[in-house]
Amino acid sequence: MLVLTRKRGEQILIGDDIVITILESKGDSVRVGIEAPRGVVIHRLEVMQAVTDANLEASRAAASDGQALAGLLSGMPHRGSTEVPPAE
Repeated sequence: MLVLTRKRGEQILIGDDIVITILESKGDSVRVGIEAPRGVVIHRLEVMQAVTDANLEASRAAASDGQALAGLLSGMPHRGSTEVPPAE
């Protein structure tokens, strides 16, 4: 990891076309501006991790919901069958 010290208004160049500008520093916070081509995706890491975690949780819930539905459907008679499922 490259660690740099910058003052307000100073910039960092990444490659040929990404510019990071230090806009403001207050206590433990630093505001930065990022100039990059439209095709460059920029995300805050904590937001991406939260989205990933939420997607994983949703996929687990969907899988368990699917298993529960399959269990319910397995007790139903097949189409055209005259069999009646036992009463509970």
